[in-house]
Amino acid sequence: MIQSVAEFQEKMHLLSETFLTELPEKTKAIENAWLQFQDQENTEELQIAHRRVHGLESASKTFGYKELSHAATDLEHALKRMLQNGAGKNDDRVQAIHQQIIELNRLAAKPKQVAALNITKQLKDAVQRDDDVVTQVFVVDDDHESAQELAMQLSYYGYEVEVFSKLDNFRKAIKKSQNAIVLMNIEFSDDDVAGIRIMKEIQQEMDEPVKVIFLSSNDDLSLRLEAVRAGGIAYLTKPINSTDLIDQLDSFSAAQTLDPYRVLIIDDSITVLTYHAAVLELAGMSVKTVNTTDAVMKTLLEFNPDVVLIDVYMPDCSGIELAKVIRQIDGLMNVPIVYLSSENDFNTQPEAMNLAGDDFMVKPVEPKRLVSAVNMRVRRARLLRGLMVHDGLTGLHNHAAIKDQLSREIVRSNRLKTPLSFAMIDVDNIKKVNDKRGHAAGDRVLKSLARLLKQRLRGTDIVGRYGGEEFAVIMTDTDAMHASNVIDEIRKVFSRLIHMSDNKEFKVTFSCGIADIKHFPDAKSVSDAADKALHKAKKKGRNRVAISADD
Repeated sequence: MIQSVAEFQEKMHLLSETFLTELPEKTKAIENAWLQFQDQENTEELQIAHRRVHGLESASKTFGYKELSHAATDLEHALKRMLQNGAGKNDDRVQAIHQQIIELNRLAAKPKQVAALNITKQLKDAVQRDDDVVTQVFVVDDDHESAQELAMQLSYYGYEVEVFSKLDNFRKAIKKSQNAIVLMNIEFSDDDVAGIRIMKEIQQEMDEPVKVIFLSSNDDLSLRLEAVRAGGIAYLTKPINSTDLIDQLDSFSAAQTLDPYRVLIIDDSITVLTYHAAVLELAGMSVKTVNTTDAVMKTLLEFNPDVVLIDVYMPDCSGIELAKVIRQIDGLMNVPIVYLSSENDFNTQPEAMNLAGDDFMVKPVEPKRLVSAVNMRVRRARLLRGLMVHDGLTGLHNHAAIKDQLSREIVRSNRLKTPLSFAMIDVDNIKKVNDKRGHAAGDRVLKSLARLLKQRLRGTDIVGRYGGEEFAVIMTDTDAMHASNVIDEIRKVFSRLIHMSDNKEFKVTFSCGIADIKHFPDAKSVSDAADKALHKAKKKGRNRVAISADD
């Protein structure tokens, strides 16, 4: 896994040296395939020559050997036309191709690197990692009590919060922590627009804009316009609804909870394969590479990629044929497929796009475009997939998905002989909230609990909305007692959260029942036991956690 730009540059340097070392062998292999075609009029040898030229063209472009890549491009087009139209050894074009191969050998003997990719410059924008998102929050308000209360509420959701009552102290701090997000009160005791004024001054001093959410007691257009001009990304009116505020903050930090994008690259050019993999790894993605078609099926099924990048020309089959195979595999019918090729005559591109492909990129792909294209495709695919398995209100797994996950995790835990616990959570008296404060307020309570569970539990734990006000948690490698301790801490935090409705504050609690597979070894029995434990917790007065094994 490539972790830094310096490591990436070292990798590229080694690849470039390897490319130069292997260059004579590559051009000799092209010449030999061409001679075999002339001797035997064997179309397969012509295909081999074309594919090898294609690989040479990609690699030479990648490392900036402009003359060599141009010569390879011309030769590739000539070979492709011959493949498409058919030709024998006495064809008039044969001598022209022979001369092109001689020219390719000449340039390969002393390659000139005259147009190297400015990779360092491109990488800065290309590899903005998801783990660079905001977790630190600055609350700026001279009402110290109000600011501390807001900071405490945010801390429950896992944010690191620092409070500033003096603008000068805040100005010094933001210059040292430019990635922090600022919650800026507009009105100060000595200046009704102090927050906007200070942010305008700070924004002018910064190389990159500071992310700032303005908070105000006023809600008029002129003030909102000034807030936007001061770089405001959001504007919330007091009293602050913590659910709305967390929604805003989570939009900048939600990427932290996502699994790395899984990218499978299939290309017979190891040089180009390694280059693309290194770029995507540096952007924080999980990458698997395959350079032979016989390893494709096993990797597809084990890796379960979010997106597949395929070279158009592969040994044994074309990338288009391989894409058709992928489209016939259960679970991969909708995975995005992006073709990679040095092809720049636009005849092949529509053909590839019409035959199981989603996009077409010409190699070598600039780092920024490669990362952007993969990000776009995976985000869209995950969104569509999420609509099928996630609850619309909370974003958690829906009832069917959490039951399916429970069955899978129990099989896994039994195979590995590791503990697993299942927790059923029910929001106490949610009907009273809905009746007294409205269903919108009840929905905000459910969303706040969903968010708290996601943020407080481990990434390996699986959270779902079981239905209505019920939630379910699958806790891997955890017995019932440890699961109870974890959920009970979340219960305590949730009971202290302040919810808002019609400018009035209220609090809500939840009850929980837990069972583990040590006592209940299958999905039905463990879920039934957790449900019974939940009812026990409610009968004992709610706002508590009960374990089924206690019976």
